[in-house]
Amino acid sequence: MALSIGDRLPDFTLPTDGGGTLDNRDLQGRPVVLYFYPKDDTSGCTKEAVSFRDQFEQFDQSGVRVVGISRDSVASHDRFKAKHGLNFTLASDEDGRICEAFGVWVEKSMYGKKYMGIERATFLADGDGLIREVWRQVRVPGHVATVLEAVEGLRRESLR
Repeated sequence: MALSIGDRLPDFTLPTDGGGTLDNRDLQGRPVVLYFYPKDDTSGCTKEAVSFRDQFEQFDQSGVRVVGISRDSVASHDRFKAKHGLNFTLASDEDGRICEAFGVWVEKSMYGKKYMGIERATFLADGDGLIREVWRQVRVPGHVATVLEAVEGLRRESLR
């Protein structure tokens, strides 16, 4: 079952780059962008990560945490982060439980061959852990700008 707007973030604890851990309870009190991507250091995933890196200051100034999640190992995340100067957390879901919980582990097709993989998707949750926006089957160009617009809308809403 895929998570959607109005659902709560599920309980999870994941290892992160740099030997850390990320627990959903650590995310409370502050909005978060959780973006799921297929594979470290591939063309589209690198473009997406670099876009989040380049706009990180705007997310940070809005009080929003950014976390990238894939099934790659922590060691792979460490290399990816160092190679591209990423300035946000990368979490490792090697066993795929969190991908399943968010509904992003899906059947895909390439050159007529079907396989299971991560659907590129982004979730914006508020400080209470309530999912406020969901983007599925993300196309990288312009996506981070769209997420920032939603973050700004969430910020304006919280000021009312």
